[in-house]
Amino acid sequence: MPLFSRHHSTGNIPRPAQRPAQPGRMGAPAPQAAQPVPATALPAPDPAGTAQSTLLRRYRPLETRATGGFGSVEICLDRRLQRRVAIKRIPLTANGAGIPAQTMAAALAEARTAGMLAHPNIVSVLDFTFDAAYAYLVMEYVDGMNLAEFLARVDGNSLTYDEAACVADALVQALAHAHANGVLHLDIKPANVLIDRAGHVKLADFGMATLASAAGFGGARGGTIGYMPPEQLEGLAVDERADVFSLAAVLYECLCGNAPFVAATPADSLALIESGAEAPSELLPELPADAEAALLQALSPTPAVRMAEVQELGDRFCAELGDPRAGRSSLARIIERLTSDEDPDATIEAPAETEDPWERDPAEGLLGSRFPQARRVLRGVVAGAATAFSVHAYDPIANALHAASTSADPAQSAPGWILASLVTGVAGGVAPQLAAAFAALLATASVLDPASIPATLPTAVLLAAIGLGWWIAWGRTPGAAAGYTATLALALVSGDAVALAPLAAAYLAFDAPPAAAAATFLTASVTAAAVLAQGAGAGVPLSLALGAWTAPAFLVQAVGLAATAALVSFVLQRAWRRYDEAAQADAATAPAAGFALAAALPLPLVVALTCLAHPMEIPSLPPQLLAPAIARGTVSSIIVGICLYLFGYRKEPSEGDCS
Repeated sequence: MPLFSRHHSTGNIPRPAQRPAQPGRMGAPAPQAAQPVPATALPAPDPAGTAQSTLLRRYRPLETRATGGFGSVEICLDRRLQRRVAIKRIPLTANGAGIPAQTMAAALAEARTAGMLAHPNIVSVLDFTFDAAYAYLVMEYVDGMNLAEFLARVDGNSLTYDEAACVADALVQALAHAHANGVLHLDIKPANVLIDRAGHVKLADFGMATLASAAGFGGARGGTIGYMPPEQLEGLAVDERADVFSLAAVLYECLCGNAPFVAATPADSLALIESGAEAPSELLPELPADAEAALLQALSPTPAVRMAEVQELGDRFCAELGDPRAGRSSLARIIERLTSDEDPDATIEAPAETEDPWERDPAEGLLGSRFPQARRVLRGVVAGAATAFSVHAYDPIANALHAASTSADPAQSAPGWILASLVTGVAGGVAPQLAAAFAALLATASVLDPASIPATLPTAVLLAAIGLGWWIAWGRTPGAAAGYTATLALALVSGDAVALAPLAAAYLAFDAPPAAAAATFLTASVTAAAVLAQGAGAGVPLSLALGAWTAPAFLVQAVGLAATAALVSFVLQRAWRRYDEAAQADAATAPAAGFALAAALPLPLVVALTCLAHPMEIPSLPPQLLAPAIARGTVSSIIVGICLYLFGYRKEPSEGDCS
């Protein structure tokens, strides 16, 4: 999909009458609905100009934005805190008369409630006051532009599917938070949707419906004609479904380039609503059917037909529409260009179809940004390859399950083993969890010796109990399952349960939560050590297995590498949380030091564990011991770094993880 919308509306629905005259950076407000406040609690209005003078003694005006309509917005410098704020100045006259004290009390209560709505997608309200002529709402300054300005200046006056998904996701989260706190917006429109330079979307003007209606703006109940539902236009009771309607009208405009119900009067708008909106698919044939159905249901003139909760609209609209993260990146790039001082009157044209750059979202990685299923494919490749190799190379299991094949001609038996490896490999790649269960089952079967069941059965039972316990707790986690099969396969490659285990521990640290990484590595290492302790074609008595597990060289490295996997996974998890929080807080750059530390950790830890596992050789540390340890540690760190770069920073517990 191109960076900018290719869709041009051909409908005859007029554009919204009010577009800000100057594009550029825009600060904006965010009030909310309020709890009732007794009129007697309202202080007497100050003489005209008093509150304004008080505000301006603290706030130094820098520029005026969005003059006209429902008041004006002043961008000011807060001298006390040395920060920019946006101050909305609202005239307090209705048909030449002043605003009643009770109405101002309700407006003040709404502003108080707006100030308590703390959410990344809601513009913060910092202060509210008034005098005889104006009300003043002091808000967070948003460095960017509003959605109405944005749509007016991009090609087609519309958004791409990714951009629309980003806007919808942010507005749904903002409204869901407000509705959960008993607050309605009642004036959702493009001019109240702000987009900053990082592409973050915020909803402004919560709780201003009472004041707007009393001051004579909007025509009915403080909303904006073209975005209000019928019940709001007619002055009837409203609830969350009114905001659902308005949000759907905004999203319709974002996709089609025209608001569906804009008209000169409330009556004309109501007539358009009753006749129904044109199906978006008439303009956008490739629009997902679920997204169109959700919009049309939310735009129903009957409140009972609409979704009762805004989250339902968001889930259905965004399910197959696009990638919100990619949309945010696209919005940020366009906002940066539109708000630059180089050519303020330039209109952004759609790039050529051949332009399709690979942009890396650090949270998803280079491949994850391009292919949403990249991490799942990685797990499948790891699990499938490990399972295929294990089935092909696991001679003890081959002898136990296919004794007849040992006497066959190798040239004749090879195709059968290759076919078995391919089949099990494909199956393991499709379902890593089942591949892990299959590998555990083969390992358990391999320690049995039909000729000495009493001696080898305890080992098999113990391995089965360990494997079953691990699989129930962590084996259903795709990352842990892939790491389990990889650990067993690497043990077969080296003939040593811990020789190449640091590579598996590095993968587990990246793709599994801390507890799952440690438990998976220990379980796979214990299983590999028991299986590798057997002689050719013989089972493993419990005494032999216990001897393999308690050997210092194995015990120190197995426990140490499990702790290493858990530690690196924990560092990655903490770094991801900080990264995600910084992104939600509109940080220009998110910290990456934690990810760099996690990638560097395996090298010194693997070398240290190798030395601890061979204490008698510490004084000399011959090259044949130190060099492989450094090589294994280096490769382990490289694995973590490559995974972070290609598959992203995101670190979340997967379904099935019980840790």
